[in-house]
Amino acid sequence: MEIFELAAELGKALRKDERLVRLENAKKAYEGDKDLQKLMIEYEVQQKALQHEITKEERDTMFIDVIQKRIDELYKAIMEHPIFEELNEAQAEVNILMNEVNGTITYNITGEKPSACTGSCSTCGGGCH
Repeated sequence: MEIFELAAELGKALRKDERLVRLENAKKAYEGDKDLQKLMIEYEVQQKALQHEITKEERDTMFIDVIQKRIDELYKAIMEHPIFEELNEAQAEVNILMNEVNGTITYNITGEKPSACTGSCSTCGGGCH
């Protein structure tokens, strides 16, 4: 079997994995939640307004504080939203899976076990060394 055929088979198998199914469902829920999307849009708008105000020569520090406070409120609301939490958790699980798959491939190419540290704390299961 050719390398790309094997890669295609691996991709099909991964697509059926419960972690990827969970991520796909979380993405659909995220995209379909109108309230969460409104929060995300307002967050982006407030970020742009803050950037615009910061780049002015004569900044309105009170206005900047008001915008920053609203950004902080929106950030908290987004991060604590159950659908967003589910999306983050599902993505973290998929990241771990993909790192393990890549590690297995690397091991079979080089014969060396990959380092446990991926450089991303979200994929770590063992703590820092």
